[in-house]
Amino acid sequence: MAFDLVIDVENSPGALARVAAAISDAGVNIAAATCIGSGERAELHILVPHAEAARHSLAISHLAVTREREVVVVDVEDRPGVLADLTRRTAQAGIDLDLVYVATRNRVVFGAADLDALRAALGTMS
Repeated sequence: MAFDLVIDVENSPGALARVAAAISDAGVNIAAATCIGSGERAELHILVPHAEAARHSLAISHLAVTREREVVVVDVEDRPGVLADLTRRTAQAGIDLDLVYVATRNRVVFGAADLDALRAALGTMS
């Protein structure tokens, strides 16, 4: 299983470093990170395999997880058209994606309200 954790952080130099250090101190690998921010605040998405350990370590560092959810991670080839193929499949299945980002080792992270339908459309079990 993989989890997308959302942490609301100050949009300033070192904010990602604080989060990354807290998670690594827990011995949890960060498989992906993406940040959306403007102004004074930013929303940081972190992909981790062990949400509880990461959440605990962040709390000790006074960083709160504002949202947590299981996501579907798909191993892909590094070639043109892969994302188009995958998202076409989800569209044909009538799945409304609400999260997509790229992770380490040629993987794509997907989020949707119906994870079982998403897994079926993408042909994955995890």
